[in-house]
Amino acid sequence: MAADEPTIIATSMVFRGSGTGPYDWKAGPVYRYAAELAKTGGRRPRLCFLGQGDGDDLSTRAAFYAALTAAGFEVSHLALFPMPNHPDIRGHLLAQDVIWVGGGSVANMVAVWRVHGLPEILHEAWQRGVVMGGVSAGSICWTLGGTTDSYGRDLRAFTDGLGWLPYANGVHYDAEEQRRPLMHRLMREGVLAPHGYATDNGAGLVFRGTVLSEAIADRDGAGAYELRLRDGEVTETPLPVTRVYEM
Repeated sequence: MAADEPTIIATSMVFRGSGTGPYDWKAGPVYRYAAELAKTGGRRPRLCFLGQGDGDDLSTRAAFYAALTAAGFEVSHLALFPMPNHPDIRGHLLAQDVIWVGGGSVANMVAVWRVHGLPEILHEAWQRGVVMGGVSAGSICWTLGGTTDSYGRDLRAFTDGLGWLPYANGVHYDAEEQRRPLMHRLMREGVLAPHGYATDNGAGLVFRGTVLSEAIADRDGAGAYELRLRDGEVTETPLPVTRVYEM
């Protein structure tokens, strides 16, 4: 089975540690929510992790496997460093229920994807009902662009996203002081799209097709916002947020 229509979950939802080590992660409820949207029919959801944002880091991948396997998923990954780990990338990705993209450098990640023809394959999977999701870089990548630390510690604009969602995207909106004012300035200057969305840590946006369906959060107080450029100024409207919980 598959999602009823093309679905993207673009989030600032990070893993929570268990307190026993830096890579002992616990999967939040967004993954189960993504599987529900994929309509897996009660079987173990198939989820493929894409970690090109941090160069296919082995520690991140191992922690992801451990957390998602413990949550009941059939987990796989697509690596592109130093070479693809699947001979048939398209076949593997089309067989998934959920494709989840990790954080890191969105600029490097999207560039590597293009070298391997991944945008076309991912777009086909999205259109076929594989639920696409991700955090940070894995949120910005689906949109026209947003603010990123891909180029250094000072945030800059990234404007080379896949553009399936025709918006600007501000992630980790409450995590760094420069996030909100930079997003507003870049929209005013025309660097970023005049219509956008932003998410605090712990919040996410669910798009059906290219239209926002709902905002969700895995913790209390996490907000999501719609941003629009009007008469040279950016208006920011808080969105109603649905709390998602562990199953």
